[in-house]
Amino acid sequence: MTALPVRALLRLLLATLVLHLLLIQPNHPAAMTWQALLLFPLELPLILLLLIAARGLAATLLRGFLAVALTVIAVLKTADFAMFTALARGFNPVADLVLIDAGLRLLSGSVGIVPAILTGLAAILATCAIAAATWWATGVWAALSVPRGVRPAAGLSAIVFSGLVLAQIGESWGKWRLPVSPPGAAFTARLGLERGALIRDTMAELRAFRLAAATDPLAEASGLLDRIDRDVLIVFVESYGRTSLDTPYYADLHRETLRRNEARLQELGLSMTSGILEAPTRGGQSWLSHATFANGLWVTDQTRYGAALASGRETLFHIAARSGFHTAAIMPQITLDWPESSVMGFDTILAASDLGYRGEAFNWVTMPDQYTFSALDRLLRDAVTDKPVFAQFATGSSHAPWVPVPQLVSWDEIGDGRIFNEMAASGDTPKEVWRDRDRVRLQYRKAIDYALDTVFAYAALHAEDPPLLIVLGDHQAADFVSLDDTAQVPIHVIGPPHLVSEIDAWGWTPGLIPASDSPVIAMDRMRDLLIEAFSSGIEVAEASR
Repeated sequence: MTALPVRALLRLLLATLVLHLLLIQPNHPAAMTWQALLLFPLELPLILLLLIAARGLAATLLRGFLAVALTVIAVLKTADFAMFTALARGFNPVADLVLIDAGLRLLSGSVGIVPAILTGLAAILATCAIAAATWWATGVWAALSVPRGVRPAAGLSAIVFSGLVLAQIGESWGKWRLPVSPPGAAFTARLGLERGALIRDTMAELRAFRLAAATDPLAEASGLLDRIDRDVLIVFVESYGRTSLDTPYYADLHRETLRRNEARLQELGLSMTSGILEAPTRGGQSWLSHATFANGLWVTDQTRYGAALASGRETLFHIAARSGFHTAAIMPQITLDWPESSVMGFDTILAASDLGYRGEAFNWVTMPDQYTFSALDRLLRDAVTDKPVFAQFATGSSHAPWVPVPQLVSWDEIGDGRIFNEMAASGDTPKEVWRDRDRVRLQYRKAIDYALDTVFAYAALHAEDPPLLIVLGDHQAADFVSLDDTAQVPIHVIGPPHLVSEIDAWGWTPGLIPASDSPVIAMDRMRDLLIEAFSSGIEVAEASR
Protein backbone atom coordinates (compact mmCIF):
# COMPACT_ATOMS: atom_id res chain seq x y z
CA MET A 1 0.00 0.00 0.00
CA THR A 2 1.61 3.25 -1.13
CA ALA A 3 1.79 6.27 1.15
CA LEU A 4 -1.14 8.63 0.84
CA PRO A 5 -0.59 12.18 -0.38
CA VAL A 6 -0.74 14.76 2.40
CA ARG A 7 -4.00 16.19 1.08
CA ALA A 8 -5.66 12.75 0.99
CA LEU A 9 -4.36 12.00 4.48
CA LEU A 10 -5.79 15.25 5.80
CA ARG A 11 -9.15 14.37 4.22
CA LEU A 12 -9.11 11.01 6.01
CA LEU A 13 -8.22 12.64 9.30
CA LEU A 14 -10.95 15.26 8.91
CA ALA A 15 -13.53 12.61 7.94
CA THR A 16 -12.52 10.58 11.00
CA LEU A 17 -12.85 13.65 13.22
CA VAL A 18 -16.38 14.30 11.92
CA LEU A 19 -17.46 10.75 12.78
CA HIS A 20 -15.66 10.89 16.12
CA LEU A 21 -17.45 14.11 17.18
CA LEU A 22 -20.84 12.71 16.19
CA LEU A 23 -20.23 9.54 18.18
CA ILE A 24 -19.05 11.30 21.36
CA GLN A 25 -21.73 14.03 21.29
CA PRO A 26 -23.18 14.20 24.86
CA ASN A 27 -26.90 14.01 25.50
CA HIS A 28 -26.82 15.39 29.07
CA PRO A 29 -25.57 18.75 30.40
CA ALA A 30 -23.42 16.98 33.02
CA ALA A 31 -21.47 15.25 30.23
CA MET A 32 -20.65 18.48 28.39
CA THR A 33 -17.03 18.61 29.54
CA TRP A 34 -13.61 18.80 27.86
CA GLN A 35 -12.98 15.25 29.07
CA ALA A 36 -15.75 14.09 26.73
CA LEU A 37 -13.43 14.78 23.81
CA LEU A 38 -11.10 12.07 25.11
CA LEU A 39 -13.79 9.39 25.03
CA PHE A 40 -12.98 6.65 22.53
CA PRO A 41 -16.14 5.54 20.69
CA LEU A 42 -16.00 1.81 20.04
CA GLU A 43 -18.33 2.29 17.08
CA LEU A 44 -15.69 4.33 15.22
CA PRO A 45 -13.33 1.47 14.21
CA LEU A 46 -16.38 -0.68 13.41
CA ILE A 47 -17.75 2.00 11.04
CA LEU A 48 -14.36 2.56 9.37
CA LEU A 49 -13.77 -1.17 8.90
CA LEU A 50 -17.22 -1.63 7.37
CA LEU A 51 -16.63 1.26 4.97
CA ILE A 52 -13.32 -0.22 3.88
CA ALA A 53 -14.83 -3.69 3.44
CA ALA A 54 -17.94 -2.63 1.50
CA ARG A 55 -17.90 -2.15 -2.28
CA GLY A 56 -20.29 -0.86 -4.95
CA LEU A 57 -23.98 -0.82 -4.07
CA ALA A 58 -23.29 -2.23 -0.59
CA ALA A 59 -21.01 0.74 0.16
CA THR A 60 -23.63 3.23 -1.04
CA LEU A 61 -26.36 1.62 1.06
CA LEU A 62 -24.07 1.50 4.08
CA ARG A 63 -23.24 5.20 3.70
CA GLY A 64 -26.93 6.06 3.39
CA PHE A 65 -27.76 4.06 6.49
CA LEU A 66 -24.97 5.67 8.49
CA ALA A 67 -25.90 9.18 7.36
CA VAL A 68 -29.54 8.68 8.42
CA ALA A 69 -28.78 6.80 11.64
CA LEU A 70 -26.07 9.16 12.89
CA THR A 71 -28.11 12.24 12.01
CA VAL A 72 -31.21 10.90 13.77
CA ILE A 73 -29.20 9.98 16.86
CA ALA A 74 -27.48 13.39 16.84
CA VAL A 75 -30.91 15.05 16.82
CA LEU A 76 -32.07 12.73 19.62
CA LYS A 77 -29.00 13.61 21.67
CA THR A 78 -29.70 17.30 21.18
CA ALA A 79 -33.34 16.78 22.16
CA ASP A 80 -32.20 14.83 25.22
CA PHE A 81 -29.86 17.66 26.17
CA ALA A 82 -32.67 20.22 25.91
CA MET A 83 -35.14 18.03 27.83
CA PHE A 84 -32.68 17.26 30.62
CA THR A 85 -31.98 20.98 30.92
CA ALA A 86 -35.62 22.09 30.92
CA LEU A 87 -37.60 19.13 32.23
CA ALA A 88 -35.01 16.95 34.01
CA ARG A 89 -35.73 13.92 31.80
CA GLY A 90 -34.83 12.48 28.44
CA PHE A 91 -36.70 12.85 25.15
CA ASN A 92 -39.38 10.35 24.19
CA PRO A 93 -39.63 10.18 20.36
CA VAL A 94 -43.25 9.01 20.55
CA ALA A 95 -44.64 11.28 23.24
CA ASP A 96 -42.62 14.48 23.05
CA LEU A 97 -42.66 15.57 19.40
CA VAL A 98 -45.51 17.98 20.12
CA LEU A 99 -43.29 19.81 22.62
CA ILE A 100 -41.20 21.26 19.81
CA ASP A 101 -43.98 23.70 18.95
CA ALA A 102 -44.56 24.54 22.62
CA GLY A 103 -40.84 25.14 23.10
CA LEU A 104 -40.65 27.51 20.13
CA ARG A 105 -43.65 29.45 21.44
CA LEU A 106 -42.03 29.77 24.87
CA LEU A 107 -38.80 30.87 23.21
CA SER A 108 -40.63 33.50 21.15
CA GLY A 109 -42.21 34.82 24.35
CA SER A 110 -38.83 35.08 26.05
CA VAL A 111 -36.56 36.46 23.30
CA GLY A 112 -38.94 37.47 20.50
CA ILE A 113 -40.53 35.85 17.47
CA VAL A 114 -37.69 36.65 15.04
CA PRO A 115 -34.96 34.99 17.17
CA ALA A 116 -37.31 32.04 17.74
CA ILE A 117 -37.85 31.62 13.97
CA LEU A 118 -34.13 31.94 13.36
CA THR A 119 -33.51 29.29 16.03
CA GLY A 120 -35.91 26.90 14.28
CA LEU A 121 -34.28 27.53 10.91
CA ALA A 122 -30.83 27.05 12.43
CA ALA A 123 -31.94 23.69 13.85
CA ILE A 124 -33.13 22.55 10.40
CA LEU A 125 -29.92 23.72 8.74
CA ALA A 126 -27.82 22.06 11.43
CA THR A 127 -29.62 18.76 10.85
CA CYS A 128 -29.00 19.00 7.11
CA ALA A 129 -25.36 19.88 7.75
CA ILE A 130 -24.91 16.83 9.98
CA ALA A 131 -26.38 14.56 7.32
CA ALA A 132 -24.19 16.12 4.60
CA ALA A 133 -21.05 15.92 6.76
CA THR A 134 -21.75 12.27 7.57
CA TRP A 135 -22.32 11.42 3.89
CA TRP A 136 -19.06 13.17 2.96
CA ALA A 137 -17.03 11.57 5.78
CA THR A 138 -18.25 8.07 5.00
CA GLY A 139 -17.58 8.69 1.30
CA VAL A 140 -13.97 9.58 2.00
CA TRP A 141 -13.37 6.25 3.74
CA ALA A 142 -15.46 4.22 1.26
CA ALA A 143 -13.36 5.62 -1.59
CA LEU A 144 -10.08 4.66 0.04
CA SER A 145 -7.99 2.50 -2.30
CA VAL A 146 -6.63 -0.56 -0.52
CA PRO A 147 -4.62 -3.61 -1.72
CA ARG A 148 -6.27 -6.93 -2.52
CA GLY A 149 -6.97 -8.92 0.62
CA VAL A 150 -7.45 -5.88 2.87
CA ARG A 151 -11.20 -5.70 2.33
CA PRO A 152 -11.92 -9.29 3.51
CA ALA A 153 -9.63 -8.72 6.51
CA ALA A 154 -11.49 -5.50 7.29
CA GLY A 155 -14.80 -7.38 7.13
CA LEU A 156 -13.57 -10.04 9.58
CA SER A 157 -12.20 -7.34 11.90
CA ALA A 158 -15.57 -5.57 11.75
CA ILE A 159 -17.22 -8.73 13.07
CA VAL A 160 -14.81 -8.73 16.02
CA PHE A 161 -15.47 -5.06 16.77
CA SER A 162 -19.23 -5.53 16.51
CA GLY A 163 -18.92 -8.20 19.20
CA LEU A 164 -16.90 -5.77 21.33
CA VAL A 165 -19.56 -3.07 20.88
CA LEU A 166 -22.35 -5.44 21.92
CA ALA A 167 -20.29 -6.71 24.87
CA GLN A 168 -19.72 -3.18 26.17
CA ILE A 169 -23.40 -2.27 25.75
CA GLY A 170 -24.44 -5.37 27.67
CA GLU A 171 -22.01 -4.51 30.46
CA SER A 172 -23.35 -0.94 30.69
CA TRP A 173 -26.86 -2.37 31.02
CA GLY A 174 -25.72 -4.69 33.81
CA LYS A 175 -26.35 -7.83 31.77
CA TRP A 176 -22.85 -9.20 32.44
CA ARG A 177 -19.38 -8.25 33.58
CA LEU A 178 -16.45 -8.40 31.19
CA PRO A 179 -13.10 -9.78 32.41
CA VAL A 180 -11.34 -6.75 30.89
CA SER A 181 -12.88 -3.31 30.44
CA PRO A 182 -13.00 -2.19 26.79
CA PRO A 183 -10.82 0.80 25.87
CA GLY A 184 -13.84 3.00 25.27
CA ALA A 185 -17.65 3.03 25.18
CA ALA A 186 -20.33 2.36 22.58
CA PHE A 187 -22.49 5.21 23.84
CA THR A 188 -24.14 6.16 20.56
CA ALA A 189 -25.09 2.59 19.63
CA ARG A 190 -26.44 2.05 23.14
CA LEU A 191 -28.51 5.24 22.93
CA GLY A 192 -29.95 4.14 19.58
CA LEU A 193 -30.95 0.75 20.99
CA GLU A 194 -32.43 2.35 24.10
CA ARG A 195 -34.54 4.77 22.07
CA GLY A 196 -35.81 1.90 19.94
CA ALA A 197 -36.81 0.02 23.08
CA LEU A 198 -38.45 3.18 24.47
CA ILE A 199 -40.58 3.55 21.36
CA ARG A 200 -41.63 -0.11 21.60
CA ASP A 201 -42.42 0.15 25.32
CA THR A 202 -44.33 3.42 24.93
CA MET A 203 -46.57 1.92 22.29
CA ALA A 204 -47.27 -1.09 24.48
CA GLU A 205 -47.92 1.17 27.46
CA LEU A 206 -50.32 3.23 25.39
CA ARG A 207 -52.41 0.17 24.56
CA ALA A 208 -52.57 -0.78 28.24
CA PHE A 209 -53.42 2.78 29.25
CA ARG A 210 -56.30 3.01 26.82
CA LEU A 211 -57.68 -0.21 28.25
CA ALA A 212 -57.41 1.15 31.81
CA ALA A 213 -58.92 4.49 30.80
CA ALA A 214 -62.04 2.78 29.49
CA THR A 215 -62.89 1.50 32.99
CA ASP A 216 -64.26 3.99 35.52
CA PRO A 217 -66.02 2.82 38.71
CA LEU A 218 -67.72 6.23 39.12
CA ALA A 219 -69.19 6.39 35.61
CA GLU A 220 -72.61 5.12 36.69
CA ALA A 221 -72.73 6.73 40.15
CA SER A 222 -75.27 9.47 40.91
CA GLY A 223 -75.66 12.09 43.65
CA LEU A 224 -71.97 12.97 43.49
CA LEU A 225 -70.43 16.09 45.06
CA ASP A 226 -73.76 16.85 46.76
CA ARG A 227 -72.07 17.86 50.04
CA ILE A 228 -70.60 20.95 48.39
CA ASP A 229 -72.88 23.98 48.70
CA ARG A 230 -70.78 26.64 46.92
CA ASP A 231 -68.26 27.40 44.20
CA VAL A 232 -65.18 25.20 43.91
CA LEU A 233 -61.90 26.54 42.53
CA ILE A 234 -59.02 24.17 41.77
CA VAL A 235 -56.02 26.48 41.49
CA PHE A 236 -52.80 25.12 40.00
CA VAL A 237 -49.93 27.37 41.07
CA GLU A 238 -47.33 27.27 38.31
CA SER A 239 -43.95 25.73 39.29
CA TYR A 240 -44.89 25.55 43.01
CA GLY A 241 -43.08 22.52 44.39
CA ARG A 242 -41.93 20.96 47.62
CA THR A 243 -38.70 22.93 47.36
CA SER A 244 -40.68 25.87 48.80
CA LEU A 245 -40.99 23.85 52.02
CA ASP A 246 -37.64 22.06 52.20
CA THR A 247 -34.89 24.00 50.40
CA PRO A 248 -33.62 26.72 52.77
CA TYR A 249 -33.10 29.35 50.05
CA TYR A 250 -36.80 29.16 49.17
CA ALA A 251 -38.33 27.87 52.41
CA ASP A 252 -36.97 30.79 54.45
CA LEU A 253 -39.25 33.11 52.47
CA HIS A 254 -42.10 30.86 51.37
CA ARG A 255 -42.75 29.25 54.77
CA GLU A 256 -43.01 32.71 56.31
CA THR A 257 -45.48 33.68 53.58
CA LEU A 258 -47.53 30.57 54.32
CA ARG A 259 -47.47 31.24 58.10
CA ARG A 260 -48.47 34.88 57.65
CA ASN A 261 -51.38 34.03 55.36
CA GLU A 262 -52.48 31.13 57.54
CA ALA A 263 -52.83 33.47 60.53
CA ARG A 264 -54.73 36.01 58.44
CA LEU A 265 -57.16 33.47 57.00
CA GLN A 266 -57.77 31.93 60.42
CA GLU A 267 -58.70 35.36 61.79
CA LEU A 268 -61.22 35.64 58.96
CA GLY A 269 -62.86 32.35 59.99
CA LEU A 270 -61.51 30.10 57.25
CA SER A 271 -60.31 26.56 57.80
CA MET A 272 -57.23 25.06 56.09
CA THR A 273 -55.49 21.73 55.72
CA SER A 274 -52.42 20.82 53.67
CA GLY A 275 -50.64 17.78 52.27
CA ILE A 276 -48.12 16.61 49.69
CA LEU A 277 -48.81 15.14 46.24
CA GLU A 278 -46.59 13.26 43.82
CA ALA A 279 -46.88 14.97 40.44
CA PRO A 280 -46.48 13.10 37.13
CA THR A 281 -43.96 15.62 35.77
CA ARG A 282 -41.36 18.11 36.88
CA GLY A 283 -39.70 21.05 35.19
CA GLY A 284 -42.70 21.75 32.94
CA GLN A 285 -45.68 20.30 31.05
CA SER A 286 -48.29 21.55 33.49
CA TRP A 287 -51.08 20.04 31.41
CA LEU A 288 -49.97 16.55 32.41
CA SER A 289 -50.69 17.37 36.04
CA HIS A 290 -54.00 19.00 35.12
CA ALA A 291 -55.01 15.85 33.24
CA THR A 292 -53.78 13.53 35.99
CA PHE A 293 -55.77 15.40 38.64
CA ALA A 294 -58.94 15.61 36.54
CA ASN A 295 -58.94 12.12 35.00
CA GLY A 296 -57.70 10.06 37.92
CA LEU A 297 -55.12 8.52 35.58
CA TRP A 298 -51.33 8.72 35.77
CA VAL A 299 -50.61 10.93 32.75
CA THR A 300 -46.82 11.20 32.46
CA ASP A 301 -46.31 12.15 28.81
CA GLN A 302 -48.04 13.45 25.73
CA THR A 303 -48.93 9.97 24.52
CA ARG A 304 -50.80 9.20 27.73
CA TYR A 305 -52.35 12.66 27.62
CA GLY A 306 -53.78 11.94 24.19
CA ALA A 307 -54.97 8.53 25.33
CA ALA A 308 -56.75 10.05 28.33
CA LEU A 309 -58.57 12.51 26.11
CA ALA A 310 -59.53 9.81 23.62
CA SER A 311 -60.61 7.29 26.23
CA GLY A 312 -64.05 8.76 26.93
CA ARG A 313 -63.36 8.62 30.68
CA GLU A 314 -65.23 11.21 32.73
CA THR A 315 -63.06 13.90 34.22
CA LEU A 316 -63.75 15.54 37.55
CA PHE A 317 -65.38 18.33 35.54
CA HIS A 318 -67.71 15.99 33.63
CA ILE A 319 -68.85 14.61 36.98
CA ALA A 320 -69.25 18.11 38.44
CA ALA A 321 -71.30 19.20 35.40
CA ARG A 322 -73.75 16.32 35.72
CA SER A 323 -73.90 17.00 39.46
CA GLY A 324 -75.32 20.49 38.96
CA PHE A 325 -72.23 22.70 38.69
CA HIS A 326 -71.24 25.12 35.95
CA THR A 327 -67.76 23.95 34.99
CA ALA A 328 -65.04 26.20 33.66
CA ALA A 329 -61.35 26.52 32.87
CA ILE A 330 -59.50 29.78 33.47
CA MET A 331 -56.30 29.47 31.44
CA PRO A 332 -54.52 32.81 30.96
CA GLN A 333 -51.54 31.19 29.24
CA ILE A 334 -53.62 29.59 26.49
CA THR A 335 -53.08 31.90 23.51
CA LEU A 336 -53.79 29.53 20.61
CA ASP A 337 -56.62 27.17 19.75
CA TRP A 338 -57.21 24.52 22.42
CA PRO A 339 -59.18 21.78 20.65
CA GLU A 340 -58.55 19.23 23.43
CA SER A 341 -60.74 21.30 25.78
CA SER A 342 -63.88 20.13 23.98
CA VAL A 343 -63.63 16.71 25.65
CA MET A 344 -62.52 17.85 29.12
CA GLY A 345 -65.96 18.63 30.54
CA PHE A 346 -65.84 22.45 30.66
CA ASP A 347 -68.98 24.54 30.06
CA THR A 348 -66.94 27.74 29.83
CA ILE A 349 -63.34 28.36 28.82
CA LEU A 350 -61.63 31.65 29.59
CA ALA A 351 -58.34 31.70 27.70
CA ALA A 352 -55.99 34.69 27.41
CA SER A 353 -58.06 36.52 24.79
CA ASP A 354 -61.28 36.01 26.78
CA LEU A 355 -60.11 37.66 29.99
CA GLY A 356 -60.18 41.28 28.80
CA TYR A 357 -56.63 42.16 29.79
CA ARG A 358 -55.49 45.44 28.21
CA GLY A 359 -52.17 45.77 30.00
CA GLU A 360 -48.70 44.81 28.82
CA ALA A 361 -47.57 41.19 28.92
CA PHE A 362 -44.90 40.13 31.40
CA ASN A 363 -42.74 38.58 28.68
CA TRP A 364 -44.10 35.05 28.12
CA VAL A 365 -46.62 35.49 30.97
CA THR A 366 -49.71 37.07 29.44
CA MET A 367 -51.05 38.80 32.56
CA PRO A 368 -50.51 38.95 36.34
CA ASP A 369 -52.31 36.38 38.48
CA GLN A 370 -54.14 39.07 40.42
CA TYR A 371 -55.75 40.36 37.24
CA THR A 372 -56.81 36.83 36.28
CA PHE A 373 -58.48 36.34 39.66
CA SER A 374 -60.36 39.61 39.24
CA ALA A 375 -61.47 38.54 35.75
CA LEU A 376 -62.59 35.19 37.19
CA ASP A 377 -65.01 37.01 39.47
CA ARG A 378 -66.25 39.44 36.84
CA LEU A 379 -66.64 37.02 33.93
CA LEU A 380 -67.58 33.81 35.70
CA ARG A 381 -68.46 33.81 39.38
CA ASP A 382 -70.54 37.01 39.25
CA ALA A 383 -71.97 36.17 35.81
CA VAL A 384 -73.16 32.61 36.54
CA THR A 385 -75.95 32.89 39.09
CA ASP A 386 -78.11 29.83 38.48
CA LYS A 387 -75.48 27.23 39.46
CA PRO A 388 -72.40 27.02 41.63
CA VAL A 389 -69.15 27.17 39.68
CA PHE A 390 -66.63 24.32 39.55
CA ALA A 391 -63.49 25.62 37.87
CA GLN A 392 -59.89 24.84 37.06
CA PHE A 393 -57.59 27.85 37.31
CA ALA A 394 -53.96 27.74 36.12
CA THR A 395 -51.87 30.67 37.34
CA GLY A 396 -49.16 32.13 35.14
CA SER A 397 -47.01 34.64 37.02
CA SER A 398 -44.69 31.98 38.45
CA HIS A 399 -43.96 30.53 35.01
CA ALA A 400 -40.48 30.88 33.55
CA PRO A 401 -38.78 33.23 32.75
CA TRP A 402 -39.94 34.81 36.08
CA VAL A 403 -39.11 38.29 34.82
CA PRO A 404 -40.51 40.72 35.84
CA VAL A 405 -42.47 39.78 38.97
CA PRO A 406 -45.70 41.77 39.59
CA GLN A 407 -46.75 43.32 42.87
CA LEU A 408 -50.16 43.18 44.52
CA VAL A 409 -52.35 46.24 44.05
CA SER A 410 -55.71 47.16 45.51
CA TRP A 411 -58.40 44.89 44.09
CA ASP A 412 -60.57 47.95 43.38
CA GLU A 413 -57.88 49.49 41.16
CA ILE A 414 -57.23 46.57 38.80
CA GLY A 415 -59.65 47.59 36.07
CA ASP A 416 -58.59 46.35 32.62
CA GLY A 417 -55.04 45.66 33.78
CA ARG A 418 -53.26 48.75 32.54
CA ILE A 419 -52.30 49.52 36.12
CA PHE A 420 -49.67 46.77 35.72
CA ASN A 421 -47.94 48.36 32.69
CA GLU A 422 -45.14 49.99 34.66
CA MET A 423 -44.41 46.69 36.40
CA ALA A 424 -44.35 44.84 33.06
CA ALA A 425 -41.62 47.14 31.80
CA SER A 426 -39.50 47.03 34.96
CA GLY A 427 -36.29 45.17 35.70
CA ASP A 428 -33.85 43.37 33.46
CA THR A 429 -34.80 41.33 30.42
CA PRO A 430 -34.99 37.51 30.54
CA LYS A 431 -31.88 37.36 28.36
CA GLU A 432 -29.91 39.34 30.95
CA VAL A 433 -31.25 37.41 33.94
CA TRP A 434 -30.82 33.96 32.42
CA ARG A 435 -27.09 34.44 31.94
CA ASP A 436 -26.72 33.87 35.70
CA ARG A 437 -28.35 30.84 37.35
CA ASP A 438 -28.27 32.52 40.75
CA ARG A 439 -30.34 35.38 39.37
CA VAL A 440 -32.77 32.91 37.80
CA ARG A 441 -33.26 31.28 41.21
CA LEU A 442 -33.79 34.68 42.84
CA GLN A 443 -36.48 35.56 40.31
CA TYR A 444 -38.15 32.17 40.78
CA ARG A 445 -38.13 32.72 44.56
CA LYS A 446 -39.86 36.08 44.14
CA ALA A 447 -42.36 34.79 41.57
CA ILE A 448 -43.56 31.89 43.72
CA ASP A 449 -43.92 34.25 46.69
CA TYR A 450 -46.07 36.59 44.60
CA ALA A 451 -48.20 33.70 43.34
CA LEU A 452 -48.85 32.41 46.86
CA ASP A 453 -49.63 35.86 48.23
CA THR A 454 -52.07 36.43 45.36
CA VAL A 455 -53.97 33.17 45.91
CA PHE A 456 -54.32 33.77 49.64
CA ALA A 457 -55.23 37.43 49.11
CA TYR A 458 -58.07 36.22 46.89
CA ALA A 459 -59.18 33.79 49.62
CA ALA A 460 -59.16 36.65 52.14
CA LEU A 461 -61.11 38.88 49.74
CA HIS A 462 -63.96 36.35 49.71
CA ALA A 463 -63.76 35.22 53.34
CA GLU A 464 -67.34 36.28 54.12
CA ASP A 465 -68.76 33.90 51.51
CA PRO A 466 -65.77 31.70 50.64
CA PRO A 467 -65.49 29.25 47.78
CA LEU A 468 -63.90 25.89 48.42
CA LEU A 469 -60.33 26.49 47.28
CA ILE A 470 -58.07 23.59 46.35
CA VAL A 471 -54.62 25.07 45.77
CA LEU A 472 -51.74 22.92 44.56
CA GLY A 473 -48.51 23.07 42.64
CA ASP A 474 -48.54 21.67 39.13
CA HIS A 475 -44.88 20.57 39.24
CA GLN A 476 -41.46 21.43 40.58
CA ALA A 477 -39.33 23.81 38.57
CA ALA A 478 -36.37 22.38 36.64
CA ASP A 479 -33.76 20.82 38.91
CA PHE A 480 -31.16 23.57 38.47
CA VAL A 481 -33.77 26.08 39.66
CA SER A 482 -35.61 24.13 42.36
CA LEU A 483 -32.43 22.55 43.79
CA ASP A 484 -34.67 19.55 44.48
CA ASP A 485 -34.98 16.44 42.32
CA THR A 486 -38.34 15.21 43.62
CA ALA A 487 -41.62 15.53 41.75
CA GLN A 488 -43.60 16.42 44.87
CA VAL A 489 -45.85 19.46 45.26
CA PRO A 490 -47.82 20.99 48.16
CA ILE A 491 -51.61 21.05 48.20
CA HIS A 492 -53.86 23.21 50.38
CA VAL A 493 -57.62 23.03 50.89
CA ILE A 494 -59.14 26.30 52.13
CA GLY A 495 -62.77 27.01 52.88
CA PRO A 496 -65.50 27.05 55.50
CA PRO A 497 -64.90 24.64 58.40
CA HIS A 498 -67.87 22.41 57.61
CA LEU A 499 -66.42 21.57 54.18
CA VAL A 500 -62.75 21.30 55.08
CA SER A 501 -63.66 18.90 57.90
CA GLU A 502 -65.02 16.45 55.30
CA ILE A 503 -61.44 15.46 54.45
CA ASP A 504 -60.21 14.95 58.01
CA ALA A 505 -59.88 11.24 57.25
CA TRP A 506 -57.03 11.99 54.86
CA GLY A 507 -54.70 12.72 57.76
CA TRP A 508 -53.38 16.00 56.40
CA THR A 509 -51.89 18.82 58.48
CA PRO A 510 -54.11 21.69 59.70
CA GLY A 511 -52.99 25.04 58.31
CA LEU A 512 -50.94 25.89 55.22
CA ILE A 513 -47.67 24.07 56.02
CA PRO A 514 -47.84 20.28 55.66
CA ALA A 515 -45.85 18.24 58.16
CA SER A 516 -42.48 16.98 56.92
CA ASP A 517 -43.69 13.39 57.36
CA SER A 518 -47.03 14.01 55.68
CA PRO A 519 -47.98 10.99 53.53
CA VAL A 520 -47.27 11.58 49.85
CA ILE A 521 -50.32 10.91 47.68
CA ALA A 522 -50.15 10.29 43.94
CA MET A 523 -51.94 13.10 42.13
CA ASP A 524 -54.06 10.68 40.12
CA ARG A 525 -55.89 9.67 43.33
CA MET A 526 -57.30 13.14 43.94
CA ARG A 527 -60.26 12.90 41.58
CA ASP A 528 -61.72 9.90 43.36
CA LEU A 529 -60.75 11.14 46.84
CA LEU A 530 -62.57 14.44 46.31
CA ILE A 531 -65.66 12.74 44.92
CA GLU A 532 -65.75 10.23 47.77
CA ALA A 533 -65.26 12.91 50.44
CA PHE A 534 -67.93 15.26 49.15
CA SER A 535 -70.57 12.77 47.99
CA SER A 536 -73.18 11.30 50.30
CA GLY A 537 -73.61 7.55 50.18
CA ILE A 538 -70.00 6.93 49.13
CA GLU A 539 -67.49 5.67 51.64
CA VAL A 540 -64.72 8.16 52.34
CA ALA A 541 -61.33 6.77 51.35
CA GLU A 542 -58.18 7.03 53.41
CA ALA A 543 -55.79 9.19 51.47
CA SER A 544 -52.74 7.19 52.53
CA ARG A 545 -53.95 3.81 51.32
